[in-house]
Amino acid sequence: MLSIFKKELGVYFGSIGAYVVAIAFVLICSLFLWFFDNNFNVFNIGTASLNSFFVLAPWILMFLIPALTMRSIAEEEQNGTLVWLFSQPLSIRSIVLGKYAAILVLVIFSLLPTLVYIYTLYHISLPLGNLDTGTILSGYIGLLFLSLVFTSIGLFASSLVKNQVLAFVVGVFCCFFCFFGLENLASYNLMGNFDYVLQKIGFYQHYMSFTKGIVDTRDLGYFLFVTTLFLLLSVQLIKRKK
Repeated sequence: MLSIFKKELGVYFGSIGAYVVAIAFVLICSLFLWFFDNNFNVFNIGTASLNSFFVLAPWILMFLIPALTMRSIAEEEQNGTLVWLFSQPLSIRSIVLGKYAAILVLVIFSLLPTLVYIYTLYHISLPLGNLDTGTILSGYIGLLFLSLVFTSIGLFASSLVKNQVLAFVVGVFCCFFCFFGLENLASYNLMGNFDYVLQKIGFYQHYMSFTKGIVDTRDLGYFLFVTTLFLLLSVQLIKRKK
Protein backbone atom coordinates (compact mmCIF):
# COMPACT_ATOMS: atom_id res chain seq x y z
CA MET A 1 0.00 0.00 0.00
CA LEU A 2 2.78 2.43 0.94
CA SER A 3 4.65 1.88 -2.32
CA ILE A 4 1.51 2.53 -4.38
CA PHE A 5 0.73 5.56 -2.22
CA LYS A 6 4.19 7.06 -2.82
CA LYS A 7 4.03 6.30 -6.53
CA GLU A 8 0.65 8.01 -6.94
CA LEU A 9 1.72 11.04 -4.90
CA GLY A 10 4.81 11.32 -7.08
CA VAL A 11 2.65 11.36 -10.19
CA TYR A 12 0.40 14.11 -8.84
CA PHE A 13 2.92 16.32 -7.06
CA GLY A 14 5.77 15.62 -9.47
CA SER A 15 3.96 17.69 -12.07
CA ILE A 16 1.79 20.79 -11.97
CA GLY A 17 -1.36 18.64 -11.83
CA ALA A 18 -1.86 18.79 -8.05
CA TYR A 19 -1.29 22.53 -7.94
CA VAL A 20 -3.62 23.22 -10.87
CA VAL A 21 -6.36 21.23 -9.13
CA ALA A 22 -5.88 23.11 -5.85
CA ILE A 23 -5.77 26.51 -7.55
CA ALA A 24 -8.85 25.73 -9.65
CA PHE A 25 -10.86 24.65 -6.60
CA VAL A 26 -9.88 27.70 -4.52
CA LEU A 27 -10.36 30.09 -7.45
CA ILE A 28 -13.88 28.86 -8.24
CA CYS A 29 -14.91 28.98 -4.58
CA SER A 30 -13.38 32.44 -4.09
CA LEU A 31 -15.12 33.89 -7.13
CA PHE A 32 -18.52 32.68 -5.96
CA LEU A 33 -17.99 33.62 -2.30
CA TRP A 34 -16.33 37.03 -2.64
CA PHE A 35 -16.70 38.46 -6.16
CA PHE A 36 -19.69 37.19 -8.17
CA ASP A 37 -23.08 38.70 -7.36
CA ASN A 38 -25.01 35.61 -6.33
CA ASN A 39 -26.67 33.91 -3.37
CA PHE A 40 -23.34 32.43 -2.24
CA ASN A 41 -21.59 35.79 -1.90
CA VAL A 42 -20.62 36.46 1.74
CA PHE A 43 -21.27 40.20 1.42
CA ASN A 44 -24.76 39.60 0.01
CA ILE A 45 -25.59 37.26 2.88
CA GLY A 46 -24.51 39.87 5.40
CA THR A 47 -23.37 37.40 8.09
CA ALA A 48 -19.87 36.27 9.04
CA SER A 49 -20.53 32.66 8.10
CA LEU A 50 -19.06 30.03 5.78
CA ASN A 51 -22.37 28.23 5.29
CA SER A 52 -22.47 29.29 1.63
CA PHE A 53 -19.02 27.73 1.14
CA PHE A 54 -20.18 24.44 2.66
CA VAL A 55 -23.20 24.45 0.34
CA LEU A 56 -21.13 25.31 -2.74
CA ALA A 57 -18.09 23.07 -2.17
CA PRO A 58 -19.85 19.67 -2.60
CA TRP A 59 -21.01 20.67 -6.09
CA ILE A 60 -17.45 21.52 -7.11
CA LEU A 61 -16.00 18.39 -5.49
CA MET A 62 -18.66 16.37 -7.30
CA PHE A 63 -16.79 17.12 -10.55
CA LEU A 64 -13.28 17.63 -9.22
CA ILE A 65 -12.86 14.30 -7.41
CA PRO A 66 -14.07 12.08 -10.30
CA ALA A 67 -11.64 14.00 -12.51
CA LEU A 68 -8.84 12.95 -10.16
CA THR A 69 -9.95 9.34 -9.75
CA MET A 70 -10.85 8.57 -13.36
CA ARG A 71 -7.26 7.62 -14.26
CA SER A 72 -6.60 5.49 -11.16
CA ILE A 73 -7.61 2.08 -12.49
CA ALA A 74 -8.93 2.86 -15.98
CA GLU A 75 -5.58 4.28 -17.15
CA GLU A 76 -3.69 1.32 -15.69
CA GLU A 77 -5.98 -1.03 -17.62
CA GLN A 78 -5.73 0.97 -20.84
CA ASN A 79 -1.92 1.06 -20.71
CA GLY A 80 -1.62 -2.59 -19.70
CA THR A 81 0.18 -1.73 -16.46
CA LEU A 82 -2.61 -3.23 -14.37
CA VAL A 83 -1.39 -6.68 -15.41
CA TRP A 84 2.11 -5.67 -14.26
CA LEU A 85 0.70 -4.64 -10.88
CA PHE A 86 -0.96 -8.04 -10.58
CA SER A 87 2.43 -9.68 -11.06
CA GLN A 88 3.94 -7.76 -8.15
CA PRO A 89 3.79 -8.95 -4.52
CA LEU A 90 0.84 -6.64 -3.88
CA SER A 91 -2.66 -7.48 -2.77
CA ILE A 92 -5.60 -5.96 -4.62
CA ARG A 93 -6.62 -4.27 -1.39
CA SER A 94 -3.19 -2.62 -1.11
CA ILE A 95 -3.46 -1.29 -4.66
CA VAL A 96 -6.92 0.18 -4.03
CA LEU A 97 -6.08 1.68 -0.64
CA GLY A 98 -2.78 3.12 -1.88
CA LYS A 99 -4.45 4.90 -4.77
CA TYR A 100 -7.36 5.97 -2.57
CA ALA A 101 -5.08 7.49 0.09
CA ALA A 102 -3.05 9.41 -2.51
CA ILE A 103 -6.13 10.99 -4.08
CA LEU A 104 -7.50 11.83 -0.64
CA VAL A 105 -4.26 13.65 0.23
CA LEU A 106 -4.63 15.68 -2.96
CA VAL A 107 -8.24 16.58 -2.08
CA ILE A 108 -7.20 17.69 1.43
CA PHE A 109 -4.34 19.67 -0.14
CA SER A 110 -6.96 21.48 -2.25
CA LEU A 111 -9.12 22.23 0.80
CA LEU A 112 -6.31 23.64 2.96
CA PRO A 113 -6.04 27.04 1.21
CA THR A 114 -9.72 27.69 1.94
CA LEU A 115 -8.79 28.10 5.62
CA VAL A 116 -7.86 31.66 4.67
CA TYR A 117 -11.61 32.31 4.43
CA ILE A 118 -11.81 31.94 8.22
CA TYR A 119 -9.04 34.50 8.69
CA THR A 120 -10.80 36.90 6.31
CA LEU A 121 -14.17 36.53 8.04
CA TYR A 122 -12.52 37.03 11.42
CA HIS A 123 -11.22 40.44 10.39
CA ILE A 124 -14.30 41.72 8.53
CA SER A 125 -16.86 40.60 11.12
CA LEU A 126 -18.44 43.10 13.51
CA PRO A 127 -17.49 42.96 16.30
CA LEU A 128 -14.03 41.69 15.42
CA GLY A 129 -13.77 37.91 15.63
CA ASN A 130 -17.52 37.34 15.94
CA LEU A 131 -17.48 33.88 14.34
CA ASP A 132 -19.32 30.67 15.11
CA THR A 133 -16.14 28.56 15.11
CA GLY A 134 -18.05 25.44 16.14
CA THR A 135 -20.22 25.52 13.03
CA ILE A 136 -17.21 26.23 10.82
CA LEU A 137 -15.26 23.32 12.32
CA SER A 138 -18.17 20.89 11.96
CA GLY A 139 -18.67 22.09 8.38
CA TYR A 140 -15.07 21.23 7.52
CA ILE A 141 -15.47 17.82 9.19
CA GLY A 142 -18.56 17.20 7.06
CA LEU A 143 -16.69 18.28 3.92
CA LEU A 144 -13.84 15.92 4.78
CA PHE A 145 -16.15 12.94 5.25
CA LEU A 146 -18.04 13.80 2.06
CA SER A 147 -14.68 13.84 0.27
CA LEU A 148 -13.96 10.38 1.69
CA VAL A 149 -17.09 8.94 0.13
CA PHE A 150 -16.83 10.88 -3.17
CA THR A 151 -13.27 9.56 -3.60
CA SER A 152 -14.36 5.98 -2.98
CA ILE A 153 -17.17 6.39 -5.55
CA GLY A 154 -14.74 7.84 -8.10
CA LEU A 155 -12.36 4.92 -7.56
CA PHE A 156 -15.27 2.52 -7.98
CA ALA A 157 -16.21 4.18 -11.29
CA SER A 158 -12.61 3.91 -12.51
CA SER A 159 -12.63 0.21 -11.61
CA LEU A 160 -15.95 -0.34 -13.36
CA VAL A 161 -15.05 0.91 -16.86
CA LYS A 162 -11.89 0.97 -18.98
CA ASN A 163 -12.32 4.40 -20.55
CA GLN A 164 -11.19 7.37 -18.43
CA VAL A 165 -13.78 9.79 -19.80
CA LEU A 166 -16.53 7.27 -19.17
CA ALA A 167 -15.14 6.71 -15.67
CA PHE A 168 -15.43 10.46 -15.06
CA VAL A 169 -19.02 10.56 -16.30
CA VAL A 170 -20.02 7.52 -14.21
CA GLY A 171 -18.28 8.99 -11.15
CA VAL A 172 -20.03 12.36 -11.50
CA PHE A 173 -23.40 10.70 -12.03
CA CYS A 174 -23.02 8.42 -8.99
CA CYS A 175 -21.87 11.29 -6.76
CA PHE A 176 -24.73 13.50 -7.97
CA PHE A 177 -27.34 10.78 -7.58
CA CYS A 178 -26.21 9.81 -4.07
CA PHE A 179 -25.82 13.41 -2.90
CA PHE A 180 -28.75 15.21 -4.51
CA GLY A 181 -30.70 12.74 -6.65
CA LEU A 182 -32.07 10.61 -3.82
CA GLU A 183 -32.94 13.71 -1.80
CA ASN A 184 -34.74 15.22 -4.76
CA LEU A 185 -36.70 12.02 -5.41
CA ALA A 186 -37.79 11.93 -1.77
CA SER A 187 -39.01 15.54 -1.98
CA TYR A 188 -41.75 14.55 -4.47
CA ASN A 189 -43.49 12.46 -1.77
CA LEU A 190 -44.45 9.77 -4.26
CA MET A 191 -43.57 6.68 -2.22
CA GLY A 192 -45.06 7.37 1.19
CA ASN A 193 -42.87 6.20 4.07
CA PHE A 194 -40.18 5.07 1.65
CA ASP A 195 -39.38 8.74 0.96
CA TYR A 196 -37.89 8.94 4.45
CA VAL A 197 -35.75 5.89 3.70
CA LEU A 198 -34.48 7.53 0.48
CA GLN A 199 -33.48 10.61 2.43
CA LYS A 200 -31.52 8.52 4.91
CA ILE A 201 -29.83 6.54 2.14
CA GLY A 202 -28.69 9.72 0.35
CA PHE A 203 -25.74 11.85 1.41
CA TYR A 204 -27.53 15.21 1.54
CA GLN A 205 -29.26 15.00 4.93
CA HIS A 206 -26.21 13.49 6.61
CA TYR A 207 -23.92 16.17 5.21
CA MET A 208 -26.23 19.10 5.98
CA SER A 209 -26.23 18.14 9.66
CA PHE A 210 -22.55 19.09 9.77
CA THR A 211 -23.22 22.51 8.21
CA LYS A 212 -25.63 23.21 11.09
CA GLY A 213 -22.93 22.58 13.67
CA ILE A 214 -24.06 19.03 14.52
CA VAL A 215 -21.37 16.33 14.58
CA ASP A 216 -23.41 13.14 15.00
CA THR A 217 -21.60 9.81 15.30
CA ARG A 218 -24.39 8.25 13.25
CA ASP A 219 -23.55 10.53 10.32
CA LEU A 220 -19.84 9.79 10.72
CA GLY A 221 -20.54 6.07 10.82
CA TYR A 222 -22.78 6.35 7.75
CA PHE A 223 -20.08 8.00 5.64
CA LEU A 224 -17.45 5.51 6.82
CA PHE A 225 -19.79 2.61 5.99
CA VAL A 226 -20.56 3.88 2.46
CA THR A 227 -16.87 4.62 1.85
CA THR A 228 -15.91 1.09 2.92
CA LEU A 229 -18.68 -0.37 0.77
CA PHE A 230 -17.48 1.33 -2.42
CA LEU A 231 -13.86 0.43 -1.69
CA LEU A 232 -14.83 -3.22 -1.26
CA LEU A 233 -16.77 -3.07 -4.53
CA SER A 234 -13.68 -1.63 -6.22
CA VAL A 235 -11.56 -4.48 -4.86
CA GLN A 236 -14.03 -7.06 -6.17
CA LEU A 237 -14.19 -5.43 -9.61
CA ILE A 238 -10.40 -5.38 -9.91
CA LYS A 239 -10.18 -9.01 -8.81
CA ARG A 240 -12.42 -9.90 -11.76
CA LYS A 241 -9.90 -8.25 -14.11
CA LYS A 242 -7.04 -10.36 -12.75
